[in-house]
Amino acid sequence: MGMMVEKDPDKAVSIPRLADLLRHPEDLEKIPALKIEYQRKKAAVDGQLKQGLREQLETVQKSLAALVEGQRQVNKTRDELQGIDRLCAESQASVEGFAQIDKLARIQRNFEAVLTMKKGLERFGMDLAEVENMLREDDQDLENQPNLLRIHMMLSQLRDFRDEALDQIRRAKDSSSEATLLDYFKDLDNVVDWFDDHLGTACMNLIPLVQSDNNGMVVRLAVVIDKEEKNDETIRALQEAQRDHKELANRFKSLNIGPKTIRGYKEKFLQAIELYAKNQFDESREEFLADPDSLDKSLKWYFNDLYTVKEGMQKLFPKRWKIYATYTEIYHRLMHDFLIDLVDRPDLPSDNLLAIIQWTPKYYRKMARLDWKPSDLTPNVLDDREPELIRKWQSVILDAIEEWMDRILATDRKALMERSSDALETNADGHFRTKTLGDMWRMLREQIGAASASDREDVIEGVIDFMLRALRNRQAAWQNLIDEECAKYKSITSPEQAEGLQQLQDWLIAIANDQIACIDDNEATGQLGYLTRFRQDFESVVSEQYATTRAAAELDALRDGYVDLSTHCLAQFVKLIFTVDFRSVLPEFFTPKWYGEFAMKRVTSTFEDYMSDYGTVLHPSLTEILIEELSDQLLIHYLSAVRNKGVKFRRQDPYTDKFKDDVLTVFAFFQSYPDSFEATIKPKWRLVDWLVRLLEADKGGGVVAVYESFKAEYWDLQMSWVEAVLRTRDDFERGMVSAIKAKAAELHVERGVETIMSKVR
Repeated sequence: MGMMVEKDPDKAVSIPRLADLLRHPEDLEKIPALKIEYQRKKAAVDGQLKQGLREQLETVQKSLAALVEGQRQVNKTRDELQGIDRLCAESQASVEGFAQIDKLARIQRNFEAVLTMKKGLERFGMDLAEVENMLREDDQDLENQPNLLRIHMMLSQLRDFRDEALDQIRRAKDSSSEATLLDYFKDLDNVVDWFDDHLGTACMNLIPLVQSDNNGMVVRLAVVIDKEEKNDETIRALQEAQRDHKELANRFKSLNIGPKTIRGYKEKFLQAIELYAKNQFDESREEFLADPDSLDKSLKWYFNDLYTVKEGMQKLFPKRWKIYATYTEIYHRLMHDFLIDLVDRPDLPSDNLLAIIQWTPKYYRKMARLDWKPSDLTPNVLDDREPELIRKWQSVILDAIEEWMDRILATDRKALMERSSDALETNADGHFRTKTLGDMWRMLREQIGAASASDREDVIEGVIDFMLRALRNRQAAWQNLIDEECAKYKSITSPEQAEGLQQLQDWLIAIANDQIACIDDNEATGQLGYLTRFRQDFESVVSEQYATTRAAAELDALRDGYVDLSTHCLAQFVKLIFTVDFRSVLPEFFTPKWYGEFAMKRVTSTFEDYMSDYGTVLHPSLTEILIEELSDQLLIHYLSAVRNKGVKFRRQDPYTDKFKDDVLTVFAFFQSYPDSFEATIKPKWRLVDWLVRLLEADKGGGVVAVYESFKAEYWDLQMSWVEAVLRTRDDFERGMVSAIKAKAAELHVERGVETIMSKVR
């Protein structure tokens, strides 16, 4: 037999390599000392190997000794069985006339059995009637059932007698007599069912019986079930013996007398415990689904029952039953099934799911007070699914937010596409607003409250992240929807196609106002915008790091997005004016008709009408933006009008005076808004002067000089527009464009902030 000695790693000897020790010539002097050291370490290793070998040998010797002793016991048992068989055979041979004596004995036993059976049949009806009378008496006092033990004793005897009689008939293979006996015994089954109802009632009221100190009834019930359990164990043992050793079992009369069928009262008792608890769980489920906060209260009975078993029931039942552990095992399994069934419900509200998640630690604390450790309670009451359930609970909130946002957006989309004015309202200040804005922010606030109930910062922060993304997506969805609706008026050619334009413009103003309402914090009045209130709502329930880093950056991006979306609405509002209202005016600029008409006055008059209609329903902070957008768009279209069909500036035409008249007309309107006019509008309209200079400059070097100065001030001046301007001169020559392009190639202009000339092409 080959054996390996495993060295203890803690005692392992570390031997350095010789190459590491003998690096230099002078190290040769260390050889004697190293030799001694290696010999010492070798001796230590040899000692470890011998010790391991000794332990292995001792183990093998013990195993061999145990095998020898086992073989000896088997041989001894075999010899004893052979001796018993030999004695039986010898005793039969030593008795004279043994066969005759054995035959007479069997006749005597059979005769006694017949007499016993006859007496049993004669008394069966009277005994059954007596049992019925006692059951009838106990019907009047089910809480005590004073006759329980006597009924059980007599009923057991009657059932055993019936089983024995039927067993004998079946062994005799007399089917006609078997049918007669079955008819004779048919009333017994009804009485047994009656008794089982009494016993079941007691089992179902076991906890109340203990709580009411009805110990006598509990003990009697325990005696009955204990007796039945022992009978069932005996029958199972007999059935196993008959299955494995049929011939031997048939030799012993005692094995063929007594109960013949397993009645399963112990199993029925355990089923009653489970049914009693299930009924209470059903009531608790209804209470909990109606009120998520009632979980602890609705399950109070659970711990009261176990406490009753622990303190009052254990002493009344056989110790081998371990009744407290039995109850706890059944109750815990049902609690597990109860909670798992709830959390797996697809329609379980988030409040109920959260209540379950938060209640489970309390469950284990309460069970600890009942002397049960978590390791004693298997399976885990939630199958260790808390992280998954937290995500599920969070997803319920996220789904609710997404559903709300989608529903609100769908409502707004439908109302905008139908140009519904009923979906708009005016606030206390008379400004247009959409009706859904307040509902959206109210929903978000409610969901923050729902998320904060988890008391988990990571969960709440995940919900806030989702809300911030949803708000950004809403901004993008609004912009796309606005662009789609405004695009429908780009190629309008008749008044009929302009149907719904005013309602669309109302919507644009309302949406622009909504964005300002989200970020409008009025320090003077203390009134805060929706976004600031939203931030205040979640700051107290998230970590400081989250609030000051990720959330702060997202909020800043949202704030910028609201400003951009509001500005975009006003830009589209102005574009619609130019697309629809000025579709016949703009083509007239700089054409011969321009000199005799007042096109610019018609434009500013239209501006006045719009500002009169929308000035009071627009948020004041947006007025300057709208005015500047009107000015920018007018200036862009005005400068771009050099591409109108039929434009030609002749030296003898008074176009300089006409330009001046147009600018003065524009200034006359915009001067009503002095802040914007002086700061931005007036300087931008200086571009008209550059246009005039390009038209009046000497076609030689003068044009190039004007272009060079123009390009130096407006770095994003488009060459295509300059060429279009030059081509409107009546003295245009190709050399003018070539000279300017040559100059442009030489110029080095630093790029800066985008100017309005980038939009004039």
